[in-house]
Amino acid sequence: MNSVDPEENLQNVSDDVIPSKKETNEEVNDLSFDEVPQEEISNTESLTDISIDEILLERDEYLSLLQSIKAEFDNYKKRTDKRIDETRTNARGDLVEKLLPVLDACDAAVLQGADDVVAIRKALIDSLELEGLELVGKALEKFDPSIHEAISHEPGNEEDEDQLVIEVLRQGYFWEGKILRPAMVKVRG
Repeated sequence: MNSVDPEENLQNVSDDVIPSKKETNEEVNDLSFDEVPQEEISNTESLTDISIDEILLERDEYLSLLQSIKAEFDNYKKRTDKRIDETRTNARGDLVEKLLPVLDACDAAVLQGADDVVAIRKALIDSLELEGLELVGKALEKFDPSIHEAISHEPGNEEDEDQLVIEVLRQGYFWEGKILRPAMVKVRG
């Protein structure tokens, strides 16, 4: 019988199939990167340059677009805030306008001699003045048709150059710089 050593047989097989380290290193050293054509390298560089320029242009376009959208949003926000403020002012003005008959009733009660109403009227006027209400129409002020409504007219002296308010029949009011209700007055002159 022929005796074969199994380890020797394994060694012979591994030498045939698996290259040695020395053979592998020699194959790698034989390869040269100089064999890549120079024109492929220059094409790659020019593509890189073009793509960088294109990327920069695209970036600038996006930046410009972002800035314009931001400006539009800021303008939208300002318009919305202004609209909200106007709506609040108008809503408060509507509420004050609904309270004007109460103030008129207080004024009528004071004219009739109800001294108890004076404190209520004053408290109501003070509260509303803090919110932006202004009284219009005082005796002996110059007549202004934009804030006064002349109910009656008395002839004046020749010395009087301007028409003067001599009596306020119904109080007028400003709200936030706008005339809410003109004062009803008696004018002389």
